Amino acid sequence: MSAAEEVVAEGHERVEAVPKRAMTLGTTTSLVVLAALLIVPVFAKNFIIFQITMLLIYGLAVLALNILTGGSGQFSLGQSAFYAVGAYTAAVLMEQFNVNYALTLPIAGVICFGFGYLFGKPALRLSGVYLALATFALATAMPQLLKLNFLEHWTGGVQGLVVTKPDAPFGLKVSQDTWLYYFTLAVTVAIYIFSVNLLRSRSGRAFMAIRDNEIAASSMGVNVALYKTLAFGVSAGITGVSGALGAIAVQFVAPDSYTITLAISLFLGMVVGGVGWLPGSFVGAAFIIFVPNIAESISKGLSGAVFGVLLFLVIFLVPHGARQVAIVSQQLLGKLRK
Repeated sequence: MSAAEEVVAEGHERVEAVPKRAMTLGTTTSLVVLAALLIVPVFAKNFIIFQITMLLIYGLAVLALNILTGGSGQFSLGQSAFYAVGAYTAAVLMEQFNVNYALTLPIAGVICFGFGYLFGKPALRLSGVYLALATFALATAMPQLLKLNFLEHWTGGVQGLVVTKPDAPFGLKVSQDTWLYYFTLAVTVAIYIFSVNLLRSRSGRAFMAIRDNEIAASSMGVNVALYKTLAFGVSAGITGVSGALGAIAVQFVAPDSYTITLAISLFLGMVVGGVGWLPGSFVGAAFIIFVPNIAESISKGLSGAVFGVLLFLVIFLVPHGARQVAIVSQQLLGKLRK
């Protein structure tokens, strides 16, 4: 093994601070949740199916941010921009060019990968809060860019575009919501498996080594510039696929749907789920989807304040998010077995 590979492997070992038993718990939990998700449409109403579909979509976006921040240590507040590009790519292709909805996903992923990779090039000189500010600027500018006059013919300008929800193929007798739910679930599982394998691969270990100690990784031969821009590209690509799915599910895209608020929500979901723990991405997505509704049910006039209090309690009680809950649960189970 070369010196560079040794450093990358050591970085991987340090990052994997969660005990193997906790990771086993995460795998088991993922399988149980997947089995439950497969039977949800049998018992749930269309509105619940739609909400869980959006949970999966936002979970993908949070997972993409987790790869970037939890994997390579780069902070981004601009994921809403990549989400918007993916959403508009799918909407324009479907409504303006009659492209099949399934084909819009890889196209959106490739376009956003290129967008993220190119953005990551100049961002190489930035780190920490400065990189966060650069991505913040991107997220702030994107809604205004989508309103430009010369793009209005394609994007619909301020009014946006209405997207036609696809029917089930092959004459399957299932509703549109149910079919889109299973389609989204299949895409989510595929991207989740890809992401897990990516972080376990040599490239993933390089990401983690850079996150742990960029200078040490560089001095031992890791191409820091390549892997940092690659992490940006992969994260943007997955976010783009998520945005495309979101456009199809919501059936509408408009510039004001992809403001900095969405980027902050995705970042919040990553923190609540546990930075660097991929299963937690969907826990974080559930938080940003359902907790605001819970806060509004408690007090419609003070829903923002209630949400803030609930968020404070979560951060105070479990500062490391759902990842910490998984570790504690595994430890308790181990004691009970003894």
